[in-house]
Amino acid sequence: MAQPRMHASHAARQAVYRKRQEQARAQQLRTKGLAPLPAIASMPGNARWSQAIAQVTCLLRSTVDEMQDYYDQRSEDWQEGERGETHQQRIDAVQEIVDALDAVEM
Repeated sequence: MAQPRMHASHAARQAVYRKRQEQARAQQLRTKGLAPLPAIASMPGNARWSQAIAQVTCLLRSTVDEMQDYYDQRSEDWQEGERGETHQQRIDAVQEIVDALDAVEM
């Protein structure tokens, strides 16, 4: 038995599909906590980009703090050894990224 038609035409079915896809993208943005992009494609999304950079910076700062805590909890022998020096270099590298992100202005 044939299924009854849900939409009057193919165009109506496509319009419903496009609307559903747009709603899914908007929901993803809300889940991430980012502001929506401007409705006009030629306008920059500075508010959204600023929020994204702020979130990344916050996450990296938290990572640096955790890495530093781990380093501080190790013995002096470990800190002065090859593993400790390598770990400190990683901390410094991530801190440089945080400093670079702090310099970005939107």
